[in-house]
Amino acid sequence: MTSTSELTDHTGYWMRMVSNAVSQEFARKVSDEDVTVAEWAFMRALYDFEPTPPSVLAERMGMTKGAISKLAERLAAKGLVRRVESRDDKRAHTLSLTTEGRAKIPVLASLADENDAEFFGVLTKEERDALDRILRVLAARRQLTAPPVD
Repeated sequence: MTSTSELTDHTGYWMRMVSNAVSQEFARKVSDEDVTVAEWAFMRALYDFEPTPPSVLAERMGMTKGAISKLAERLAAKGLVRRVESRDDKRAHTLSLTTEGRAKIPVLASLADENDAEFFGVLTKEERDALDRILRVLAARRQLTAPPVD
């Protein structure tokens, strides 16, 4: 008879436990700023490269154009993103942050930094560096390039 492994025997179990805890706390923090984690990722992806066509943003974020459109609509309704139609082609448009959206980026980035410091502050610098290195190696070897947004 073969033995059946326990949930806790799997590295993925521990990664998911940690990831969920970090993500849930960050989601709580950004919700106080009236954005979701996906909206934050969208805004941050746009921050250094605006104006950006939705198709380019979708490719950069590893999302569908439909998902990008939904996020853009939500953020436009909140006054954080604007859509600008092309003068040459009325079907084409670009996305940019509004002044309010641009001002929110440093605030949200600070919350991300704070969340990391709070959660991973229990590690020594050497442990943190090792964890970062291992996760980056796994991502590279698995060719994981799309940012996690959900």
